[in-house]
Amino acid sequence: MNVLFDHERLLQLITSLYTLTGIQANIFDLNGKDICLTSHHAPFCEQINACPEGHTRCERCDAQAVARCAGTNRFHFYRCHAGICEAILPIHIDGVPMAYLVFGQFLDDAPMEDQWTNTSKTLGWYPGGAGALRASFEKFRQYSDKEIAAYAEILEALAAYIQLKGMILTTERTNLQKLEFYLDQHYMEKLSLATISEQLHIGRTKLCALAKELSGGRTLSYLIAERRIRAAKVLLLQSNAPISAVAEQVGVSDYNYFSKLFRSVTGSTPSAFRKAGRSAAGPEEAPL
Repeated sequence: MNVLFDHERLLQLITSLYTLTGIQANIFDLNGKDICLTSHHAPFCEQINACPEGHTRCERCDAQAVARCAGTNRFHFYRCHAGICEAILPIHIDGVPMAYLVFGQFLDDAPMEDQWTNTSKTLGWYPGGAGALRASFEKFRQYSDKEIAAYAEILEALAAYIQLKGMILTTERTNLQKLEFYLDQHYMEKLSLATISEQLHIGRTKLCALAKELSGGRTLSYLIAERRIRAAKVLLLQSNAPISAVAEQVGVSDYNYFSKLFRSVTGSTPSAFRKAGRSAAGPEEAPL
């Protein structure tokens, strides 16, 4: 997908927003990558990102947030890998998400000591120990649920404004890009060759050829399955939802079929994948 960002106007917008609210905002691309509008972070986040492992964890957390938001296509509030409040929502162009507006680096109004206790449990990997980050953690501003909801509502309007003013544009998509993007947005629905052909206005023979090109010689069915399993892997690692519920969320209503499909794509069962992934991540990255 070819997406063009007006960096100057977007930077001016989020800078003005920060001046008024004190809350950081940013833009992520479709892969969860920061488009580098600004390098400003809260002191706590600067310390985390100054450490190579911390930077890697932040990037992974951002990508996972985008994957979740893309799967639901709506506003998503969460705590990052280090326990800091963040939220993300899609910016639509012609009804399709093309980027993500992110805001965060704050705390809710729960007792500061309780939030620090929870955060310190996630920082066992930090070279200087969790205690080295406490002073900067306590500099975070706290916001009530009402204030957070109000800010989120303003950002939804801002996302529409960004679209209206053409700050994010797309170039003409090829048929290959159209298929890839369609699957990204509709993998959780009931899909078939006929419905995709109709929606994209691409003949069935051509669609099969595109799927083969996109998947490295495989079928459209495999391409759909691969996209569903990619989303399922994120859900398995980042939530405690039953495997049957994960299957439903990615568009597979039959638990046994989902398990078989997951194994055919990954070589592992869903439960074994979840267990192995969490063991590798360590207890500090367990779902909240």
